Amino acid sequence: MLPKGRHFRKSLILILIITSIPGLITGGAIYWFTAGRIESELVQLHKNQIAKRAESIQGQFSYLELSLSHLAFDPKLDYTLAQTDLLRNFTVTRDLYKTLLLTQGALPLVDRMELFVEGQVPAHFSPDFNLLVTEAERQAWKPLLKPGIPVYWTRLGDADHKERPPSLALVHQVPGGSTTPFGVVLFRLNEARVVEQLRALTPYEEGEAFLLAEDGTVLASSDAGPQPSPLLEKLRTAVLERTEGETSFKLDWNDSTYSVSYGTFDRLGSSWTYVTAAPIHAITAPVVIVSKTIIGVSLAGLLLGCLLAWFASRRIYSPMERLVRLLGGERAPEGGDEFAELEKRWVHLHRESADLQHRLEKQLPQVKEGFLLQLIQGHLSAYPQEELAERLRSFGWEPEGRVFTVICLQLTGMTRLEAQGRFSAEDEGLVTFAAANMIEELASGSFPQAHALNFHDLTVGLLISLPEEEAAEEPWLPLCENIIEAVTGILRMNVTAAVGRSTPNLRELPDLFEEAKGLLGYRSFGEENQILRAGDVYGAEGAERVPYPFTEEKELLQALRKGQPEEAEAALALFLKALTDQSQTEGDYQQGVLNLLGSLEHMTLQSGLHPGRVYGHGNRFALLAELREPEQVERWFRRSILCPYLKEMESRSGSSARRMIEEAIHYIETRYMHDISLDSCADHCGTNVFSLSRSFKSVTGMTFVDYVTETRLTKAKELLRESERKINEIAEQVGYQHGYFNRIFKKAEGVTPSRYREMSRES
Repeated sequence: MLPKGRHFRKSLILILIITSIPGLITGGAIYWFTAGRIESELVQLHKNQIAKRAESIQGQFSYLELSLSHLAFDPKLDYTLAQTDLLRNFTVTRDLYKTLLLTQGALPLVDRMELFVEGQVPAHFSPDFNLLVTEAERQAWKPLLKPGIPVYWTRLGDADHKERPPSLALVHQVPGGSTTPFGVVLFRLNEARVVEQLRALTPYEEGEAFLLAEDGTVLASSDAGPQPSPLLEKLRTAVLERTEGETSFKLDWNDSTYSVSYGTFDRLGSSWTYVTAAPIHAITAPVVIVSKTIIGVSLAGLLLGCLLAWFASRRIYSPMERLVRLLGGERAPEGGDEFAELEKRWVHLHRESADLQHRLEKQLPQVKEGFLLQLIQGHLSAYPQEELAERLRSFGWEPEGRVFTVICLQLTGMTRLEAQGRFSAEDEGLVTFAAANMIEELASGSFPQAHALNFHDLTVGLLISLPEEEAAEEPWLPLCENIIEAVTGILRMNVTAAVGRSTPNLRELPDLFEEAKGLLGYRSFGEENQILRAGDVYGAEGAERVPYPFTEEKELLQALRKGQPEEAEAALALFLKALTDQSQTEGDYQQGVLNLLGSLEHMTLQSGLHPGRVYGHGNRFALLAELREPEQVERWFRRSILCPYLKEMESRSGSSARRMIEEAIHYIETRYMHDISLDSCADHCGTNVFSLSRSFKSVTGMTFVDYVTETRLTKAKELLRESERKINEIAEQVGYQHGYFNRIFKKAEGVTPSRYREMSRES
């Protein structure tokens, strides 16, 4: 059985989607309306449970307050107790001990009952009887006798167990209702049991519950750690920032969402706030079961849909499968499907036709391009005129009664665009390709028989076929203007169009092409875009030429002989600028730079050096003749002539130069804080400023001034980071005036000295 093809897979997927849509819609609706409603109900139920449990906790605290008030008004704790000698009157002491012990046992939240009496015999019951012998022991309890506040809640440390943290305590002054109390009775709550009560507010393994005093301090927390957890601090801050009237909100913390509920307890003139937080996923755990059920039902429906889709697609695909068998070469069954056989033959013929058409369309432009290139470059000069004309007809051209014109278009300005960042040197072929496409499109719109030839070196040839009667009217002139406008506007390149003569003879095209190429040597450097005609250029023979810039050449040769790199580069720039200004045509300019190259090689021979070893073997004159732009020429001279010559001259005295530069560097590093110059350093090293400057840059890669500046700025940055000196003091210490120091520091570092000090301290 043949494997199922793409049509079967598409049919199966389509039917599968159609059969699954009702189940997916039903499952989504159930989850959206049912599961979402359950989740909302569970969250609301959780809030109601918290409110009821909070009321229970509040009742327990109220019961503690009532119990302590009854005890404070007990006759055993009246003013006679202050006059009683508790040490000798054992009966009274024993009764107090029993009373405190029984009350403590009756209250589950109370960890210990305590009584402080400041009377004839200062004593402390806890509930055991203890005398307060020292003044320090008595002073520790006196702060509890707050005037005007007979009963209050507080967090109280344990004098018997100082290592324990303070615990929540209820304090009542005795005797009750008195304005001059002589002691206090208090309930010290059991922290563990209070935590159990708070945990009842969050009946989940995750979450947090705590009590806040009116001033925002935590009275008790379900977090048993020694330090408050980050979640507790986040909840406390969030609750304190909430506005009145709100009792619940949601809080995102550590990739979880918490349901937060809070409320207040009115406690003895103050207000407590209880806060409970539980993760939503813990509250809505029952929803997970519903979700799994919905997913299971949806998957079952999807499986059933897959089976139905497979069955339906099999039935739909069976005719297609029979057609596939026939196309695969199997014998058609008796009473076969004639339509299938016709379809097979039609598909086969259509495929072959489309394939041949595709090959023809794909190869025709390349074949035409290759033929025209060979034609104008002279590679088909052995072919007769009739055969060349026949080849042109095969490409849709009609050569009878027409003349042919060759136009050579040269693009310039690549160096300028490279400096602007628009193109790079590697983009030369890409730029030529773009220009050739633009020229092809413009030429095809103006002439039915025209073709652009891409030479990939910023040169494009254009072959145009014209009726003989139109050749004298120069109909190609508007086309050249349009090409110049388009290339200049889009590529920002300058264009020189050299137009050769016209001919009806195809075998003469190579000579006309060389003639057009030769016209490019007559382009003027003073114009950006030019159109050159053979008659105009060759009719100007004998025109006066501007003299060669001998003065600038002499300065360049002198700078090289002295080994002065900077002066040599400046002299080279002046020479090329003068040559550009004086040259009327590109040919004049190329002749001038070739003469300069000859002079430089002659000077190299006079210096006792072999040009081939210094500059490398190869035809340097041919390489230079290929450069079309002044910027390219200047860059080539610096890289290929000046730098190798100066490097060779420096290598002759390399060791002595290094020793001299080491002495100069030591001089700079010991006297950078003073006014030093190249002259003073040269005198110190026993040489002249020219040798020192040339050797310094050769050895260090930096000029003398740049090295002094870097040394001073390095010391200044160290002082800015590690000292508290003022900016003007640091400037004077490294040899600068204050204002100049700020400018040169900002130029080098990008920030002012004060900002640099701030940034270094921040980091």
